[in-house]
Amino acid sequence: MHLDKLNEAIYNRYILPTRRKRTDRLGLEFELPIVNIKKEPVNFDIVHAMTDRFVERFAFTEIKRDDDGFIYMAEEPGTGDNISFDCSYNTLEFSFGTETDFAVLSDRFAIYYNYVQADLMKEDHMLTGMGINPGYAYNKNIPVVSERYRMLFHHLCSYKNYENEILFHDHPNFGLFSCASQIQLDVEEERLPQVLNTFTRLEPLKALLFAKSIWTEDHNEFLCSRDYFWRNSLHGLNRHNVDMYGLEFESVDEIIWYIRSMSLYCVQRDGRYINFSPIRLADYFAADSLTGELFDKGTYRKVQFSPDYNDLTDLRSFKFDDLTFRGTVEFRSVCEQPVKEIMASGAFHTGLMENLDLLTECLENDHVIYHKGYNASELRRQFVRAGLPEIFDKGQISDLLIKILDMSAEGLKKRGRGEEKLLEPLYGRAESLMSPAAQIVEGMKNGKSLEDFILEYGTL
Repeated sequence: MHLDKLNEAIYNRYILPTRRKRTDRLGLEFELPIVNIKKEPVNFDIVHAMTDRFVERFAFTEIKRDDDGFIYMAEEPGTGDNISFDCSYNTLEFSFGTETDFAVLSDRFAIYYNYVQADLMKEDHMLTGMGINPGYAYNKNIPVVSERYRMLFHHLCSYKNYENEILFHDHPNFGLFSCASQIQLDVEEERLPQVLNTFTRLEPLKALLFAKSIWTEDHNEFLCSRDYFWRNSLHGLNRHNVDMYGLEFESVDEIIWYIRSMSLYCVQRDGRYINFSPIRLADYFAADSLTGELFDKGTYRKVQFSPDYNDLTDLRSFKFDDLTFRGTVEFRSVCEQPVKEIMASGAFHTGLMENLDLLTECLENDHVIYHKGYNASELRRQFVRAGLPEIFDKGQISDLLIKILDMSAEGLKKRGRGEEKLLEPLYGRAESLMSPAAQIVEGMKNGKSLEDFILEYGTL
């Protein structure tokens, strides 16, 4: 009986919001690394002072302060635009109230970004567009001192309790220096299986266009290391919480069952987080009571609690193509992009959503990367590394990418706002098969420094 109730709760939270006509609304989020130009740790005092000035200058309303009294989230009440610090004061996130026009969002972003950049540059700090903070090795990689981030960091650091479960990496603080560029787009219920299936097939090709998180430690050359960090962290203990879907959905019911197989690792009681070993939703809601940890007066203590179907609000999914409770799909596999091209990935997804049937047909019938013995997940894991395996024809892949970019451009033209011009930088990447990360690798071989790229990718 509890499974019927759970299915109903999942339906009400995730599926019911999609039972309306899709709109043109866009939801954009950009996570940008803060870098100390002196190759020293980011000075949080400088960051806090900048935040205070920004909030005053743009009449933002503070939403959250950390335990030390510093603002880490603020919002503009008219537009819904938001600035926050994602996990760490080394990362500034801009998220925007929903709009229907990229030009409007681009203008607002430019105003905010130019102000912050000018303010930080006075103190030898700056923002840049990279998927891994280039100063991660010397920054103070500590979480924002708050209930949420304290719990999250404590949870991720407990991976050693599960050492025999999966092959974990030794960077549980990856969220403090990993940065993404994300967009949410409306989706309708009857289109849900198609959207998730088609954009899952697209993920390997997206790696070739958007990889921007280089990681060379442990003798690996990851051009998109964010995949690795999420998958091989405690978030990836249950593979259904991370990465790509390993199946094709035939119905909305199957999507509900998939969500039911995800794991929960925290809930809130009276505004405080309780953390516990990840447990699948079906098992969680079948339990009469569970044991977790609560941070109290500087230490953690064991607590007993009972499950409640409202706990679904604390389910954290980290899928590349993620169904949200807002009636949207959030595309979250793209690394943060060079700032002057920051709207390109969002425009790419938006245009393809407008041309969904054509994209679906293209990828279902593709023999350039598919039908060669690899599924989408396996292809993505190959394509996020430097160099393509010899079995793939680079010219054919380039042609396929350009074909898909043309589909996106056609979709954007249907919107009638001239947004197709935002895709222009992606055509060069498709022709050369050089993502921004690949450009860094090649440039450094030819004498450019990482500092050159920090400045270049931080210029709007």
